[in-house]
Amino acid sequence: MRDGPRREGSLKVRVIRGRNLAIRDIRSSDPYVTLSWRNKRVKTKVMKKNVNPEWNEDLTLFVQDPSINIKLEVFDKDTFTPDDPMGNAEIDIKPLVEAGRKELGTLMNNGIIRIVSPNLRNCLVGESKIHIYNGKVVQDMILRLKDVECGEVELRLEWVNNMRDR
Repeated sequence: MRDGPRREGSLKVRVIRGRNLAIRDIRSSDPYVTLSWRNKRVKTKVMKKNVNPEWNEDLTLFVQDPSINIKLEVFDKDTFTPDDPMGNAEIDIKPLVEAGRKELGTLMNNGIIRIVSPNLRNCLVGESKIHIYNGKVVQDMILRLKDVECGEVELRLEWVNNMRDR
């Protein structure tokens, strides 16, 4: 058991779209995205026959420790066999949580708080901007999927602090 307050909150994730996802059926795939943190898991709807799906779907995970990465996985929905994996990525939410705690002062809408650069430990395609959007601290990112021949997923993250510390 850890000492001190736990940083709890909700991670709201808008799964915007997939790009150039892997083909797992004859000519296409029926992709969906899952997000998991420890034993909690949420998923998008299935997009039939589409390797460039536009989900524009909001998912929420309750997270008790933002130092543990969120796992993103993409699957091809199958009817009679297990769903085929189409890649995965890890999402580090620590920079977003830290930015959300800062005094934002006079930062205007779309004011950039921090930029997270791609490196060997993350799956970012390019720079990921943490900024103010409609009065909220959000992070936009495009992730390159691992363990697959191709594919990217575009997301917008928002961290909502839980008001009570334990």
